[in-house]
Amino acid sequence: MIEVHDLHKSFDDKEVLKGISADFRDGICNLIIGQSGAGKTVLMSCIIGLFKPTSGKILFDGRDMVSMKRKEWKMLHREVGMLFQGSALFDSMTVLENVRFPLDMFSSMNEKERNERAQYCLERVNLGEAGKKYPGEISGGMQKRAAIARAISLNPKYLFCDEPNSGLDPKTSLVIDELIHSITHEFNMTTIINTHDMNSVMGIGENIVFISGGEKAWQGTKDEIMTSTNERLNSFIFASDLFKKIKEENNK
Repeated sequence: MIEVHDLHKSFDDKEVLKGISADFRDGICNLIIGQSGAGKTVLMSCIIGLFKPTSGKILFDGRDMVSMKRKEWKMLHREVGMLFQGSALFDSMTVLENVRFPLDMFSSMNEKERNERAQYCLERVNLGEAGKKYPGEISGGMQKRAAIARAISLNPKYLFCDEPNSGLDPKTSLVIDELIHSITHEFNMTTIINTHDMNSVMGIGENIVFISGGEKAWQGTKDEIMTSTNERLNSFIFASDLFKKIKEENNK
């Protein structure tokens, strides 16, 4: 579990995070949602160590990342997998080499073991035949799956996904959502997804943290959204007529 306690983050004189406390649970998909500028990207950046909080605690299974020494921080990050918004594959490497890259950098496996692990991860995301191709030779959805394979290559305890459906069509987005969901449960990872995709929220939102104005305005499940009386959450989630109709049907 990852726990955030009274987290503040300021840039110069602008306070972006205003005392956020939330928990992100093992073995499920935890989503961070909110309007642009609400602070959700800054929150995730603090949790993964890109930004140092102004104050507060970030606990990885009881270990406070904020107070860690550099050596401890490096060890912790070996337990972290990251799926970047634009996939961030290396164009000069084959798909297999991209997936193997974290293993080459951080594992003690020999070359045969690294190749076998990378191939296993590709097969897990249904890309077993794509290993010899280059990122430019496969579709955007396949690139995203390759990036997921790379993110899980070191068998992480914690998986972070930054806007995983960005740039994808609705059908491919569903495939990516289901893949992240199934991998999370299969490997019992603490998965945190930063998203504005409401289809993802209603599809795989097992624990949702809603950020508004730099504060945690609500936390709950996708089912609890339907009965929520939180005005800020309802204004955000049910801005479209489609989701208004969904809520009306559920409340009948």
